[in-house]
Amino acid sequence: MEDEKIIELYWQRSEAAIQESQAKYGGLCRSVAANILADRQDCEECLNDTWLGAWNAIPPAKPGRLGAFLAKITRNLALKKFGYLNADKRRSFAADSIEELSDCVSGNISAETEAERLRIEQVINAFLGSLTQEKRRLFVWRYWYFYSVEDISRRTGYSKSKVKSMLFRLRRELKNYLEKEEVEI
Repeated sequence: MEDEKIIELYWQRSEAAIQESQAKYGGLCRSVAANILADRQDCEECLNDTWLGAWNAIPPAKPGRLGAFLAKITRNLALKKFGYLNADKRRSFAADSIEELSDCVSGNISAETEAERLRIEQVINAFLGSLTQEKRRLFVWRYWYFYSVEDISRRTGYSKSKVKSMLFRLRRELKNYLEKEEVEI
């Protein structure tokens, strides 16, 4: 079923919207959750919360890309669950990806205004837009979907060492781009 029709079902408050969302995007959302959460039961809970989150968000939201909208809900829920489960300990799944970016993005954003947050978002989007499709895909797989280096290696056919090298260069490019744009994060 087309995304527009699924969104229309949400607007009509039809439970078929959830079934269609699960059928079309369940695999994507499960993959996102599994890359962050190791436990199968936690993943399933996250997926159930995703469908509830979509139900509560649509309407009023009318997403342009339903798959990305659902994946973002899943990602945010999984990261929240990950943080809760690992408050005092680190687990290598998502933590490795986040730690890799720490040289570029410190996370110490204190008195940030909404306008500054939007500016940073625009700068990062511009950076991603400046990349080739291949580099952008690698960056998004690693730092948005939290795919492991091994997963990326399998998907691309590149050696793990080449993937690590490409990701290292991408992080360095991001850092330079942020400095050029005078963004301190």
